[in-house]
Amino acid sequence: MSEPEPSAAPPKSSPEEPWPVRVVSQKIGAWIAKLGWVWVDGQVAQISRRPGSTVVFLTLRDPSADLSLTVTAHRDVLDAGAPELAEGARVTLHAKPEFYPARGSLSLRADEIRQVGLGELLARLERLKKLLGAEGLFARERKRRLPFLPQRIGLITGRASAAERDVLMNTRRRWPSVDFRVINVPVQGPTAVPQIIDALKVLDNDETIDVIVIARGGGSVEDLLPFSDEALCRAVFGARTPVVSAIGHETDAPLLDYVADVRASTPTDAAKRLVPDLGEETQLIDVARRRLERAVLTLVERETHRIEAWRSRPSLSRPELLVDQRAADVTALRDRAVRSLDHRLRRADDDLRHTVARLRALSPAATLQRGYAIVQRADGHVVRAAGEARAGDVLRLRLAEGELRAAVEDDE
Repeated sequence: MSEPEPSAAPPKSSPEEPWPVRVVSQKIGAWIAKLGWVWVDGQVAQISRRPGSTVVFLTLRDPSADLSLTVTAHRDVLDAGAPELAEGARVTLHAKPEFYPARGSLSLRADEIRQVGLGELLARLERLKKLLGAEGLFARERKRRLPFLPQRIGLITGRASAAERDVLMNTRRRWPSVDFRVINVPVQGPTAVPQIIDALKVLDNDETIDVIVIARGGGSVEDLLPFSDEALCRAVFGARTPVVSAIGHETDAPLLDYVADVRASTPTDAAKRLVPDLGEETQLIDVARRRLERAVLTLVERETHRIEAWRSRPSLSRPELLVDQRAADVTALRDRAVRSLDHRLRRADDDLRHTVARLRALSPAATLQRGYAIVQRADGHVVRAAGEARAGDVLRLRLAEGELRAAVEDDE
């Protein structure tokens, strides 16, 4: 008999025909197996070497997220690639994901493990630095100024650390009334970055926080790696609250220093950048107050001299002189006006008398006074010649005193 043909793929699951657990487990294992071998980068959170066992168990953690995977490797693989491997070290390993149906767990089986050396770490940081710089995360124009006197400061640092003590003590020494909200987190190791990012989000969402400080004391390059993490740098870049980086010593320069709005060389230096010194500000106020007092006194003295100069003027020292002078001017002008008016009146009177005399001399009445008469006809026409009157005409003779009427008897 011929072998039966392979059966068709099992139908999809349904409430009437659900898959058994073994089927689901087999399918999950098949899908995971399709990934094949991969290179993985991570940080060793835990190493377990069981006595008498040739298998070493590692807990590999993502430096930027709260994720971890279990890695199994033969002891020879570990001794060949990273014999001095310790917790917290960065490694690159070649592994294949495997699903264990009995426990329903996922792990990586590694056949090669390489511990990342300092040179490679620095090279990675340099590449990341160029990448972030090209994206504008280090641009000066996007950095914000710190408030002159923050009312409340957020501090992210290790618990009971020297960095926390330095920031709090030196800041309160400079400005005693400053208020802090402190969140303690791991500042190195595989859990540092996720917890620092979470603390940053909490403080950034707090409306009472004016500035955020991320502080840590000095350490090796490996110890300071969390503060060069890409996820942390991007979280700081996206924060709405100004961030101060106070990591390590003057020579330490994690990438966080380039992204933060202000870089403090040490946690003590951060205190100087956060708040002004109360003593210095008091001295500046005293100096400014003394300068203001001198300026006011100088102004008052200058204006006093000016007023004294005004008071020494005759118009203010003896104001009646001005009135007397104006009164004399008015009197002089009045006398002048009277004299001018009298002169004009006398001259007009003389002119009038002369005119009257001339009128009188030329007046017909004066001629009549000398014996002459004015002869007029009845119609008022003045008779200037004998031929202008006819016999029988009645004429009017106007004399110096009175009038006469005469009749013409003969016109020859």
